[in-house]
Amino acid sequence: MLAEIRIDSLGAISAATAEFDRGLTVLTGETGTGKTMVVTGLHLLGGARADATRIRSGADRAVVEGRFSTEDLDRTTGAAIDEILDSSGADRDDDGSVIALRSVSRDGPSRANLGGRSVPAKTLTTFTTGLLTLHGQNDQLRLMRSDEQRGALDRFAGVATTVERYRKLRDEWLIARRDLVDRTNRAREMAQEADRLKFALTEIDGVDPRPGEDESLVAEIRRLSELDVVREAAAVPAPRYRVPTTKPSTTKRAPPQTFSLGQSRNWSRLMTWL
Repeated sequence: MLAEIRIDSLGAISAATAEFDRGLTVLTGETGTGKTMVVTGLHLLGGARADATRIRSGADRAVVEGRFSTEDLDRTTGAAIDEILDSSGADRDDDGSVIALRSVSRDGPSRANLGGRSVPAKTLTTFTTGLLTLHGQNDQLRLMRSDEQRGALDRFAGVATTVERYRKLRDEWLIARRDLVDRTNRAREMAQEADRLKFALTEIDGVDPRPGEDESLVAEIRRLSELDVVREAAAVPAPRYRVPTTKPSTTKRAPPQTFSLGQSRNWSRLMTWL
């Protein structure tokens, strides 16, 4: 239940605090004293959409803070509250109550806090579902929620235990289903990897590599890369050497044949390649 509410700079309210106890509490006042702003503050604590035009004139922001007591809740609602607090990292106050806060800025977005932690406004909606109910002239806000409609129907039918068991089994099924999908996807990926490796092994078997074959291939590539040099060297005539004689000859000698540096170099390359 809502044990205390504090409102600052919301509409006609500059600052106001109210404490509530068991039983009926009635707020009365003349027109314009801020009764509507109290209801607006309750809406904000319930996670309703914030309206910056509701901020009091001259103020930069409006703040609504509520203290909720969870002592007299039933087991199901209490467990739901504890789960919300744990998932949000929220803490209880020293007396076991929980403080929820909503601030509305004139220039920036609204902010929500639960148990000293910043949370989305939707978390306040979930938190106050079993703690706060607003009745209007034309509607009952809780009964507009589909989950509350289902809950009312389940309570009327007396199937709360069956519903709780169903939810537990459904959660287990969802976990198993996600695990199955994950394993199926991984099995498909592993099968594709196996096919790729089999194809690579088939290609390697077709080439039939032998030990030391890479060295012979490197030598063959080096030899073929100098094919142009071999062709040039093969096109140069072989050198002829003059044999000296001991007897003088009266015939006219032919001048000794000379070779250019390039020719001798080509022969040297040719002999090296051969």
